[in-house]
Amino acid sequence: MTSPPLPLLLSLPPGALGHIALIGIGATAILDLWLMALRRAGVPTQPMAWIGRWVGHMARGRFAHASIGQAPAVPGEAVLGWLVHYAVGIAFAALLVVIAGPGWLLAPSWEPALGVGVATVLMPWFVMQPAMGAGIAASRTAAPFQNRLRSLANHLVFGIGLLVSALALQALR
Repeated sequence: MTSPPLPLLLSLPPGALGHIALIGIGATAILDLWLMALRRAGVPTQPMAWIGRWVGHMARGRFAHASIGQAPAVPGEAVLGWLVHYAVGIAFAALLVVIAGPGWLLAPSWEPALGVGVATVLMPWFVMQPAMGAGIAASRTAAPFQNRLRSLANHLVFGIGLLVSALALQALR
C-alpha cells in the first residue's frame, strides 16, 4: 500500500522537493514553447490572463462564468495566470512522484510521465472549461472535438515535458 501523498512528499530526501519543482517548471516551459509554436502557426490558444481572471474572480466568490473572455478583467490577471499555470505544473509533477513513487526521480521512465501528462487533461475538461463557460470538455465551443484533441495534445506535450525535464536534471547530477 502506498503512503498518502502529503506524508510521502514530506518524507522525500533533501532536495527532492526542489527537484520536483524544477521538473514541473521545465515541463510547463516545454508546454509553453509548444503553445507559442501553435500561436505562430495560427492556432488559437487561451490567454494566460483568462486563467488569472478566473482565479481572481474566485477570490471574490465567483467560480463559474458564462464566458471568461467577457467577464470583467481582474487587476494583475496576466501575472496571476502565469503564476497559477506554473504552480499547477509543479503540483502535477508532485502528483507524478506520488503515483510513480520517489524512485522515479532517480530513474525517470516514459510510462508514468506520459500517463500523468495525459490524465491531467481531466482538469481542463471537467473543471476549467466548464467554469470558464466552454462547457464540459469544450462542449459549448464552436469546434468541441477539435478543442478536445488540442487539449489532449497539449497535455501529452506536458507529459513529454515531465520526462524531458526529469532526464535533463538526471544528466546534470
